Amino acid sequence: MPLIHLTTVIHAPLPRVFDLSRSITLHKRSMEHLKEEAIKGKTSGLIEYDETVTWRAKHLNKMRELTMRITAMQKPGYFCDEMEQGDFTYMKHEHYFKEIHNGTIMIDIMEFGTPYGRMGRWFEKLYLRKYMKRLLQLRNKIIKEYAESEKWRVILD
Repeated sequence: MPLIHLTTVIHAPLPRVFDLSRSITLHKRSMEHLKEEAIKGKTSGLIEYDETVTWRAKHLNKMRELTMRITAMQKPGYFCDEMEQGDFTYMKHEHYFKEIHNGTIMIDIMEFGTPYGRMGRWFEKLYLRKYMKRLLQLRNKIIKEYAESEKWRVILD
């Protein structure tokens, strides 16, 4: 299974970064280019433990749906979301947050798997891992942009 590990330094307080990372509204803004929308479950605000969100977005020229559940949460240092329904055979995204003297370190660890046996693994290696990593990097860039400016108030106030 592919594993993506990203570390992002954000010059903002840990609670703000943690909450922006759980924001359905900010997630939608970071994925506007995919026309991503929350269609079921938690569709706005901050997602909490044991809540689900179903996302609909255009990936690889097809509208797809993905339902994720928050399976663990230890505020403000960690939460995990796992796929309940979608095109993957498995998806788990762990979010870690650590306070540092000038802000927060945010760590993402994502694992996923695709169906179709050898063909699916080939697709993961040649394309899908890079595609998913770029999506996470874009999401983290938006979280950083909002957290380090006054834009966060629009999302969290």
